[in-house]
Amino acid sequence: MSESIKIVNKGAVRFIILNRPQAFNSFDREMGKAFQKELDLASEDDSVRCLVITGEGRAFCAGQDLKEVTAPDAPNFKVIVEETYNASIRRIFNMRKPIIAAVNGVAAGAGANIAIACDLTIARKSASFIQAFSKIGLIPDSGGTWWLPRLVGMQRAKALAFFGNKLTADDAVDVGLIYKSVEDDEFEAEVDKLSTKLAAMPTYALGLTKAAFHKGMDLSLDEQLAVELDYQFRAADSIDYAEGVASFLEKRAPKFIGK
Repeated sequence: MSESIKIVNKGAVRFIILNRPQAFNSFDREMGKAFQKELDLASEDDSVRCLVITGEGRAFCAGQDLKEVTAPDAPNFKVIVEETYNASIRRIFNMRKPIIAAVNGVAAGAGANIAIACDLTIARKSASFIQAFSKIGLIPDSGGTWWLPRLVGMQRAKALAFFGNKLTADDAVDVGLIYKSVEDDEFEAEVDKLSTKLAAMPTYALGLTKAAFHKGMDLSLDEQLAVELDYQFRAADSIDYAEGVASFLEKRAPKFIGK
């Protein structure tokens, strides 16, 4: 197992911890491969009902490790972007389980865009988000040009990308970039509370909900109504739906299993 990624399990919640604190958890290719392997394992493991991605130390993720791209034997940018970042973003986007980004510190460049690709992004008040690409003559990648205008609007997305200004966690909430900002000393407890709550919910239906929202970004209303019909039929055929109805009629708390 790679030392650049740590795994912690808390009941039905799995934490994937980016673990290169000496480099502000910036990615190199080895870390990217380890990250993708752990995303795959979490996706396939029925005991994992909610996934949390966070960072070790002071940073969430500073994006790409520039020492790798400036090394004499460095792979070209096409290889790095496709194999390290695009492959990771696709896994996050397509996973049929709720994923929380727990942003414990600075999220810059690709690190910021990995955070906003997750289903819910919660941050310490002291954390920050930076589209740092323009500072070195690059464009936002890791889905940034796709997510940013959808989350904050086109004009604000362009300003964030052009100027690379730092957003505080509170500012990120205000503009719709992330879900929640939490006092630093309450952050870990809030992440545990939110992830535990999600893990106890009907996660099969949550996965379908996530997929339906994503499909709807590019469909007409009539096309999306057809998606809802299909997914609702699948949800209604689930064990969780039967349990939800039974618990409601019996006036008791439901026990969902994610199937």
